[in-house]
Amino acid sequence: MSVEDPRPDEVLVRIVATGVCQTDAHARNQEYPIPMPVILGHEGAGIVEKVGSAVRDVAPGDHVALTFPSCGRCASCRAGAPANCEYGFPLAFGAARLDGSNAYGDGVHGHFFGQSSFARFALANERNTVRLPDDMPLWLAGPLGCGMQTGAGAVMNSLQVGAGESIAVFGTGSVGLAAVMAAKAVGATTIVAVDVNDSRLALAAELGATHTVNGRTEDTATRLRQIRPSGFDHVLEITAIPRMLALAVEVLRPMGVAALIGGAPAGTTAPIDMNTLLNGGRVLRGIAQGDSVPQTFIPKLAELYRAGLFPFDRLVRTYDFADINQAFEDTARGEVIKPVLLMGESD
Repeated sequence: MSVEDPRPDEVLVRIVATGVCQTDAHARNQEYPIPMPVILGHEGAGIVEKVGSAVRDVAPGDHVALTFPSCGRCASCRAGAPANCEYGFPLAFGAARLDGSNAYGDGVHGHFFGQSSFARFALANERNTVRLPDDMPLWLAGPLGCGMQTGAGAVMNSLQVGAGESIAVFGTGSVGLAAVMAAKAVGATTIVAVDVNDSRLALAAELGATHTVNGRTEDTATRLRQIRPSGFDHVLEITAIPRMLALAVEVLRPMGVAALIGGAPAGTTAPIDMNTLLNGGRVLRGIAQGDSVPQTFIPKLAELYRAGLFPFDRLVRTYDFADINQAFEDTARGEVIKPVLLMGESD
């Protein structure tokens, strides 16, 4: 199948490796209204092959990570908040450019998250193409564009967790563990990981969690109040379970902030006590993509990794691209945290 040459603001990237994210599984299962057939994949990393005439940030031969798309023109983008782009959803899930065109032939849709990285070549935009340090391994870099950026960015950008502060993280998949590592990196002194998987909780402890809570065998609310009787400065809710979002608000200290990453099915409601929010100035907010500006935040994460402060390689298991279905199955069974598909070429 052929792909068009880049338009003036586009970049053609030869994919070396790409992460597999739960969003890919949701899209494959048609839980989102995405046109089919479609090339999925949105954690790509590779080498720039061609650039459009207006591209200035990257050049052929550069090593890059691909990340979420944004329009660059709406109020959010112009305010430096591309993660909250007004057109973020159609750019990510429309399987076409904003003008409705498609760079792929034979009736196949591309442009998933502005990249469609489950392919030998991905056509991205300059805005979602981030140049990497030459010594950052491309087989590892893809997850920086979504899962790692989302979890770490929630801690560093959205919540701005500070040294000596407390945070509870509900859910220890790749996003949650990225948040745990980021909390340790910024000097949080109480970092609680909550999950129902003992092996993931054990890994969370190795990566920086000061306490772990197994919600299947312990009373989560009681344990959290024992750990932090005065309440937490921050709670990050990633499970999308309504009662866990309610609990996130309940265990905040006055003026604390609870944040939601990931979404439950449309129409889901959570039994949040409004008086708890109102009395004490507590805050509940949503987070997309860690409120990141990818061109600055992804290189920051790469630098933290190289300094040994963000060891996200411990979450990764690699697969040959031919084994993509196995990667999806292993993820669904909880046997792997962050699968990365290799295209059979070195970086």
